[in-house]
Amino acid sequence: MIPNRSGTIITTASICSTIGGVASHAYTSSKHGALGLTRNIAVELGKYGIRVNCVSPYLVATPLVKDFFKLDDGGCQCIYSNLKGVVLKPEDVAEAALFLASDESKYVSGHNLVVDGGFTIVNPKFCIFE
Repeated sequence: MIPNRSGTIITTASICSTIGGVASHAYTSSKHGALGLTRNIAVELGKYGIRVNCVSPYLVATPLVKDFFKLDDGGCQCIYSNLKGVVLKPEDVAEAALFLASDESKYVSGHNLVVDGGFTIVNPKFCIFE
């Protein structure tokens, strides 16, 4: 990428890269680390025209997630997400990464694209909107 003076690197973290209290210390700190590394590499490689970004998804209703949280097919979205009526699918995360890899985001670098249905923007226990 450096000799070509172009390229795109995309890392994957989690909503835990932006907030605390959602997962274990080890998991949360590793996701903060992935985001920090993304941003640091973006600074280092920007002078070569290389973009570096991160995708941080919310819970994707995979069998492992559903088993761990004891949820049905849409349970993790209905219980925790702010965006009702939409279920996050693996394809949604892939499309976010595809956007960051495309020319449509040619001036985006060092960004953490959070794909979370609004989970990280509101505390439902302390919200004036019903």
